[in-house]
Formats: sequence, structure tokens, C-alpha cells
Amino acid sequence: MLIGRRTVLQGVGAAAVASVTGLSSSRVSADPISKPLTRTIPSTGEDIPVVGLGSWITFNVGNDPVLLDTCADVVAAFYESGGRLIDSSPMYGSSQATIGYALKKLSLPNPIFSADKIWTSYDTEGASQFAETRALWGLKTMDLMQVHNLLSWRAHIDMLQKKKASGEIRYVGVTTSHGRRHEDLEDIMANHDIDFVQLTYNVLDREPEQRILPLARERGIAVIVNRPYQRGTLIQRFSGKPLPPFAAEIDAGTWPQLLLKFIISHPAITCAIPATTRVPHVQENLAAAAGRLPDEGMRKAITDYVAEL
Repeated sequence: MLIGRRTVLQGVGAAAVASVTGLSSSRVSADPISKPLTRTIPSTGEDIPVVGLGSWITFNVGNDPVLLDTCADVVAAFYESGGRLIDSSPMYGSSQATIGYALKKLSLPNPIFSADKIWTSYDTEGASQFAETRALWGLKTMDLMQVHNLLSWRAHIDMLQKKKASGEIRYVGVTTSHGRRHEDLEDIMANHDIDFVQLTYNVLDREPEQRILPLARERGIAVIVNRPYQRGTLIQRFSGKPLPPFAAEIDAGTWPQLLLKFIISHPAITCAIPATTRVPHVQENLAAAAGRLPDEGMRKAITDYVAEL
């Protein structure tokens, strides 16, 4: 029997606060039992798991020792479940410091994939903000630095490319959200040397399918998806609704898993980054990255089914 998000996870791990969840010809690989699917970063051939961890709102916990340890538990569960990419921004309050706290506490045997952003309208402040971000994470090298919501993107991309050349970062990207500024994003993708874009895409926000995702494949740009659950509103919207009868065919036992599988099954998507403060939810999200994914026919069946609810 198909059951709900909380029921299926009852008894799994960890105290927590309230949740906010919430390819360019990339190859896909997976251990069908436990390891999450991975996608290839086109510019280098490096593989990363297709589900990561966001930190907007959820990791903005200040200096509260209980909440800091709760977030560290989430990072530990994320890592132990095979997750690697963690995303943050200076816009997210204390989230960067919270991640740094977790990484220092856990002393993980292998590095996570660090993704952060430059968020300032002042061209001259980008480099100092990068230095502060690196210090808050406690890392010498950042894997990915992105220009947040295209803010002063020309100056910041130039600065980040210099940091990449010096070995201080490994990848350069730009972000947008809420479906905004897609024309500007397309222009950057077509005319600038970047490794990643980050944007909003989910079963209802599908405009990127028209131009941006095909362009990412054409240009060999990795794609990170933010707001996969629309900050939890999609989960609330479908809560109590029956899963489609074909959900078991793609190993989706809950709505969050079905919603994630729809996203990561698109061949242009490299990684989706749901945010949560609950250990069971991060485990559920990573479980969605294992097993079967919908093919094109089933993706259409999912959108048709959702449209009728």
C-alpha cells in the first residue's frame, strides 16, 4: 500500500525542528540498492549525486546550540545517505555558519561538494564576500561559487573566473529563482563561460523546459534545481491525495519522492536541492535518488495526473 510522507518514515532517525520543505549528454549511474543516482558535470566529467541539500531558511538558526546540532544531524544523515552537494548563500542569514559548524563537528572522511553564492550589488565587494564565505564554511577551496539572482553578474563572473584560475574555486555559475530573468539567464548561458546554472523547476514550474534546459544541454552546462517543492507548498497541495497507480513502477512511495523523481529524470538536470531540518525527510529525499526514474512517457503521465488533481 502507498502511504504518506510521515507515516512511511515513522520511527526513522532524529529530533528536528519544523521542516520548510519542505544533462548535457550526462550519463546516469547508480547502485540500485542504496547509492543515489549520479549525473556528470559536463565541463569536467565529475559525477555528483542528483539530490543535494539546500539551506535557505532551514539552516538560519543563529547561535542556538540545539538547532545547530539538529542541522548537523541533517548534514550527517545527508552524507551517510550518499548526498554530497550542499548549497547556501550570504542571503540565507546564518546558514553558512551553520554549515561550517556541522562540517567542523562531523569531520567527514570525504569532502562534501560546497556550493555558495556572491550576493551583493557592489562590484568591489564580491571578493571580500567570497573570502568571508570560505571562512564561514571552514574550507580552503570552494567547489562552486554562483552569482546569486544575477546581481551585478558581469563583475562577479569576472572575479569568480579569476578565483577559478587561481585554484580557489573549481566551478563558476549563476542563479535565478521563481522563474525570473530567464531571458538574461539565456544570454549568459549562450555567451559566457560558466559551468553551472541554478533555477526553479518542478512539476508545475516547467517553463525552463522550453529554452533553458535545451540550451544547457547544448552548451554543456550543469543545472541545479531550487524550490523543487515550492517551499513545501507542493507537498501540502498533494497531501492526502492518492499517488498515481504507476508510482510503484518508479520506486516512488510518497509524493515528495514522486516530485523529486520527476525533476531529476529530466536529462538536463544535474542536481535538485530540497531544504529540510528533519533527518527522516533528508533520508527520504536521498531515497528518491535511487531506483528507477520515469521515462518520457511516464513524465507526461505524471503531469497529466497532477493536472487533474
